[in-house]
Amino acid sequence: MSDDALQLGTITTHGDGHQGRLTRTFEHPPAKVWGMLTEPASMAQWLSSGNIEQRPGGHVRIDFVDSGIVIDSRVTAFEAGSLLEYSWSSGKEPQRPLRWALAPVAGGTQLTLTLGVPAGEDAAKACAGFEGHLEMLAAALEGVPIKFPFETYMKARQGYKEMLGA
Repeated sequence: MSDDALQLGTITTHGDGHQGRLTRTFEHPPAKVWGMLTEPASMAQWLSSGNIEQRPGGHVRIDFVDSGIVIDSRVTAFEAGSLLEYSWSSGKEPQRPLRWALAPVAGGTQLTLTLGVPAGEDAAKACAGFEGHLEMLAAALEGVPIKFPFETYMKARQGYKEMLGA
């Protein structure tokens, strides 16, 4: 990814913490993008192995085997094919809500990811991590899954730090 191709989202103050908002447009129908967000075999191509029960209150489990991080959460908002929300945390950890919203647009789908970052946590790191995963999602949608793009992550993290005045 070239420097000028890196298009960051936004970070705003939200309560005591921050909220990131990342938007992408994919040249694929909403149903295909939705499947990448919710079907275990597809999730493994760009996020990690996991399972999401597609209903309000449904169980969410995402296992990042290499790092030992396991997300064990519940679906807090759900509209089949267009909206999925759950916390990016486990157990008694602070809530880190993720909201995936899909909307059809000319020639494809607009995805808006909103993520909550609790006070005291590194919002630049969180948003940069999702920049990397969204790049992986774009590649997986094209049928060419990639490994986590660390260079993109590093550039995005620096950009988000600058946004936050850090």
